[in-house]
Amino acid sequence: MKIPCELIVWYVLPAIRRELARELVDKHGMIQAEVARKFGVTDAAVSQYLKSKRGSNKEIEASGQYDDFRKEISLSAQRIIDGSDIVTETCRICEMVKKSGMLVSIYEVHTGLKAPACVCPDCGRADD
Repeated sequence: MKIPCELIVWYVLPAIRRELARELVDKHGMIQAEVARKFGVTDAAVSQYLKSKRGSNKEIEASGQYDDFRKEISLSAQRIIDGSDIVTETCRICEMVKKSGMLVSIYEVHTGLKAPACVCPDCGRADD
């Protein structure tokens, strides 16, 4: 059985990195090597994020909340430019994914099971 934290590591964090990398490079003019250093990954990994070879997540993109996700990405990218760190911003976006219910969808699609209450404690979902 997969626990929710595993799904965050496999599906949510790569999607956050992909979108942040795009935002930092395309809108803020940061070079790939600098993004890689901030993320603690290789330049090649950032290249794969930018080419969507890594970090795609159909559930987030089709969630109906993708626009809100993108707004949080834009806000975090600006905050990183202004001096915030990648850990703080990644955690903030991950919390948004959990609170919005997107993690529930990811959990259910990838496990075939109904998501437990711990997946989205703020959405009011109760254990059965």
